[in-house]
Amino acid sequence: MLALHVPGAFTPSGKSASVTNSDQMIKNQGIAMSLKDAATAVRENAHAPYSNFKVGAAIRAASGTVYVGCNVENVAYPEGTCAEAGAIAAMVAAGETRLEAAYVIADCPAPIPPCGGCRQKLAEFGAADVQVTLATTDGLERATTIGDLLPGAFGADHMERS
Repeated sequence: MLALHVPGAFTPSGKSASVTNSDQMIKNQGIAMSLKDAATAVRENAHAPYSNFKVGAAIRAASGTVYVGCNVENVAYPEGTCAEAGAIAAMVAAGETRLEAAYVIADCPAPIPPCGGCRQKLAEFGAADVQVTLATTDGLERATTIGDLLPGAFGADHMERS
């Protein structure tokens, strides 16, 4: 079952709402949402007072649960977090470690690519063939994979002699 995992997004019974995997939709308080819709919605929660560049991300874990994240800026710029990192952190905090799809959206002229650090984070939790959709708020989308975003990724197998 898919469930939108957003803090505070629960049904009246206190549980995350869900529907079956067959339609690849999420139900959140009676509203059907796709990965695109979930990323678009959480983007509005971004804390970007310095750049005004809001980014939203949604990832579907192996269980079918969808986790979302948005960028959170800090006046000390290196201390901010990316949307993809936030979604992955939410997934890991919930006890999951495998992602099966990702969607990233921002208000920019071309589909938004993840930064280098987020590419490595996606590779840590997803296989090379996992689809990542990059999007703009104007509706442009580019489908790619984790492997295409980070060819020759550094992985655990590189540390086998340690």
